[in-house]
Amino acid sequence: MAETMTKNVTLKLDMSNLNVYDENARIAVETVKERAGKKGQFLNWIGILPENQMQTIDNIYETAEKAKAGKYTDLAVLGIGGSRHTTESMIRMIGREANVHFYSSVDSESFRRFINSLDLAKTQFLVVSKSGGTIETTVAYENAKKVMQEYLEREDVSDRFIAMTDVSAEKSNLRRMVNAGDISLSGCVHDDVGGRFSIFDDATIFTLAYTGVAKEDVVSMLNSSIEAQKEFLNPNLNENMALQQAVFNVQSRLDGNQKHFVEYFGDAFQGTTLWEKQLKNESLKARISTDTNVGPGYLHYNAEADLDSANKDSFFTFVYVTPEDKVTKAVLTGVISAYSNMHPVSVVELKDLSLTTLAKFIEFKHFETLYTGNILRQIDGDITASDVALPEVLQPNVEIYKREVRKAMAE
Repeated sequence: MAETMTKNVTLKLDMSNLNVYDENARIAVETVKERAGKKGQFLNWIGILPENQMQTIDNIYETAEKAKAGKYTDLAVLGIGGSRHTTESMIRMIGREANVHFYSSVDSESFRRFINSLDLAKTQFLVVSKSGGTIETTVAYENAKKVMQEYLEREDVSDRFIAMTDVSAEKSNLRRMVNAGDISLSGCVHDDVGGRFSIFDDATIFTLAYTGVAKEDVVSMLNSSIEAQKEFLNPNLNENMALQQAVFNVQSRLDGNQKHFVEYFGDAFQGTTLWEKQLKNESLKARISTDTNVGPGYLHYNAEADLDSANKDSFFTFVYVTPEDKVTKAVLTGVISAYSNMHPVSVVELKDLSLTTLAKFIEFKHFETLYTGNILRQIDGDITASDVALPEVLQPNVEIYKREVRKAMAE
């Protein structure tokens, strides 16, 4: 395997055929560049979001301090999809999950178990929804509000909820609740930033602040994000590791491998697996099916199928932090060797789990996803007009099930 080493993140893969895709890579980058920052393109997470967060970080930290009010230690996050997985991924990777609890279900038993796991005397609720009308989040908020009213024996429990939603009351029912005083504190979900690309939006930064992450460390994270974005907008395939990973994905797909398994090693990545699946499957649709696992545990049930000689439709990416001990090194070396002997394999090695390294890694994943979809569509002759948002940032098929749910609710 050849290596592309950049600050804090190293990519290892077979680079022998990369230059075949030089022109595709250039077009993919230019396609993203010409749309970034334009309304309706859902690419405001490039440049605009991290720069904005640098300017408003004092306000977010002040909101977190008001929410904690000197006595609250835990945070219950009510949200689904990108409203949950982005924040959960970051919080788990940095080891701050002990006092942060996530809920996305709708059934009564799941809600009872969730509420029973909380110390209500020490918990604030963070409600995250861009539209303010997501059914799962709306139901969770209504149920949590009733619980808190009963627990506190008062009608007004606005001081126990924080909202992250659209700034416009015309667009968001949740914002209308804030304006009406039903929820006392709030931040925003920024325009033209799709949920799966929103890891640096207010909800995550608020949660970092709430759990005690120093402001200067978050500033360093945002600076690292900005730096990484510039790096991954470089059209030179030999220098851009996000493009290289995308080309690896594309070539694997063209060779008949439709199933991409991203194998994380380390319990710190338990939340990242959910974010990766959402990021890839919503963006790439059925072109490539992405699944994720956390090792080494998954090896004791998946390796039998993965390493079966009949498995001809899979490719793999291994993600891990540079190992410090002999056992971990041996496991990673042996597993990657065994899989490489049978399947296309790439390796992403992180220097550590610092916020600056994670910012680089997150942007790597963002751009890898965009470029994979774009290059696959180029090859198929599927070119998107410059005034239309890229399919990789849209999710129209999700609306199919939502329409059916709304119909069922109306019956």
